[in-house]
Amino acid sequence: MTTTVSAYAANSATDPLTKTTIERRDLGPHDVAFDIKFAGICHSDIHTVKGEWGGANYPVVPGHEIAGVVTAIGSAVTRYQVGDRVGVGCFVDSCRECENCEAGLQQYCTGPGGMRGTYNSTERDGSPTYGGYSTAMVVDENYVLRIPDAISLDKAAPLLCAGVTVWSPLRHWNAGPDKRVAVIGLGGLGHMAVKLATAMGAEVTVLSQSLKKMEDGLRLGAVAYHATSDPDTFTQLAGRFDLIINTVSANLDMAAYLGLLALDGTLVELGAPEKPLVVPFFPLGAMRRSLTGSMIGGIPETQDMLDFCAEHDVTPEIEVIEASYINEAYQRVVSSDVRYRFVIDASTI
Repeated sequence: MTTTVSAYAANSATDPLTKTTIERRDLGPHDVAFDIKFAGICHSDIHTVKGEWGGANYPVVPGHEIAGVVTAIGSAVTRYQVGDRVGVGCFVDSCRECENCEAGLQQYCTGPGGMRGTYNSTERDGSPTYGGYSTAMVVDENYVLRIPDAISLDKAAPLLCAGVTVWSPLRHWNAGPDKRVAVIGLGGLGHMAVKLATAMGAEVTVLSQSLKKMEDGLRLGAVAYHATSDPDTFTQLAGRFDLIINTVSANLDMAAYLGLLALDGTLVELGAPEKPLVVPFFPLGAMRRSLTGSMIGGIPETQDMLDFCAEHDVTPEIEVIEASYINEAYQRVVSSDVRYRFVIDASTI
């Protein structure tokens, strides 16, 4: 048996998202069914539905920042009960057996089927996965997160992607009181990087193309804010940072940005640039600097992030919208006209 639920879907790369219905699987022994209350809009959603990353399997129901309330549990579920506040992030399954899955790093699954995305992917039975722009969902309990009571569901939703995507590298490269951290870009990911790194005790600087969001950056916890359009920025800040988190997808002048790192400093790429990166050797080798990447976060990391956010009162800046506004919201995201995350009220779907 399946259950029919309402959703918003893209039927091609050029069509607007429109209201439709989709099927959710019947509850299995280890499954958790929940009503979706809120779903964040991530730029990845837009890239996927517009076919910009290739491989879109239409119709696509996007959404991987999902918060809701449990309505039913399978007979073997032990982690959740009806009424629990839960979330789902960027994936709903993985092989569960490879070294990375066993380490709780399911986003790097190397086993059969790999990481199974929350949308535009396939379930184990070969059926398509549909995301959070919908009213209800069924997910294996091992891929469901518990949302602490201290975080409202609308603000919890963006933490499931934007939050953990910056949390994972900040934790892995030990952001803390003894670290000077720079965040490139103050958007959906960047503003969360500033908040989280600040809460971890790091000294945070924002590097943005202009100073138009400077007041926001300082309000969110940064101690300094610099315009990268000003060449003096790179002279003034040369060799300063232990860790740089790049949240933008533009092709940057890597020589200039690597020059901002101290000895043994690390620049982490989170954005997906359109063209291959050009990385000159000398800015990299001269100070034993590192250039690396990171991708979302595993289930344990995501739960740790949610618990940290609850303890330290760290939540995203959001604009809650009705589902009928999704296409306009997409246009505004592309134009960088959002501070800092759109969240869909699923009751309007």
